[in-house]
Amino acid sequence: MSRKLAILLSLLVLPACQSLQHAPSPRAAASSSHASSPATGALFEGVFDNHEQVWLARTGAAGGVPHVVVTIEPTPQADWSIWRVHLDAAVPLDAVWAMQRIGTGESASVMPHRASDAALASTAAPFDARQWVPLDACALRGTVTAGGARVVADVAACTTLAPGLGAQTALLPIAIEREGEWLHARLYADQARGADARVDLRQVQVFSGWAAINGAGPNGPANDDWHMNRAMQLGNEGGRAALTWRDGRPSGYSLTLERVTYRDGNVPVLKLSVIDDASGQGVAYAWANPEATQIGINLGWVQVGLGRAAPAAATEKNKR
Repeated sequence: MSRKLAILLSLLVLPACQSLQHAPSPRAAASSSHASSPATGALFEGVFDNHEQVWLARTGAAGGVPHVVVTIEPTPQADWSIWRVHLDAAVPLDAVWAMQRIGTGESASVMPHRASDAALASTAAPFDARQWVPLDACALRGTVTAGGARVVADVAACTTLAPGLGAQTALLPIAIEREGEWLHARLYADQARGADARVDLRQVQVFSGWAAINGAGPNGPANDDWHMNRAMQLGNEGGRAALTWRDGRPSGYSLTLERVTYRDGNVPVLKLSVIDDASGQGVAYAWANPEATQIGINLGWVQVGLGRAAPAAATEKNKR
């Protein structure tokens, strides 16, 4: 690895570890991490977020971890998918790769491709495999089945291509494990964090429903001035949505939905919180088990009811 690229990777990782707020991401099932097949849909399709891994790092259960969102979009060709990798840092970074699955079983591979024209990665133009250049030296080889995948690249060989790929090299997958609701990925930049560093991303599920906030606020007298938010949608991996007045103006409060595991008791939960936007602090929260299909809260002046809808569509922006 060149000295210049090593410095770049370190700079990319450090801001992510220090960032304490999730910037809006440009891009939400099985309940068990040991499921024998993908949570829903195709093997390589969906929105994946390592929100809980980052949350645990903040609470001291692990070292600094960058916040990464991977959106995998299907294409008309079943063996191809588009991977949009987003690093949520002080200086955000995005990369887009076309991934081609070649073969199945224990001698399969996943071949990453870069766009021949950078504009292709940011447009909605129809997919054309001829417009993507294979990165042969970075091919990931291993096992790919209908139920999961475990593939790894030859990093030494891949490093020979890194200087020509630019900053986006940092977000190139060099190892992938896909099983159940999990997508475990080691990105090129993860080498700067140690031999075993990787990002543990979980498929995002969408919860939709309604929320109502009283115009008098938390300390006002009871009245009938209710402002309804009838089309709430939050991804369960750190999704955030503002509560608004009936004219669309922000009320000063937001909802967040996240799956987290508290170290005391090691109990995983699905947590719905009401946030004071001015302070960033939680006003109140409700817990449910991670497999819950419904969750809500009633504080008198705020009432919320949400139900599990579906995995986040890879073609839609993640609600964050």
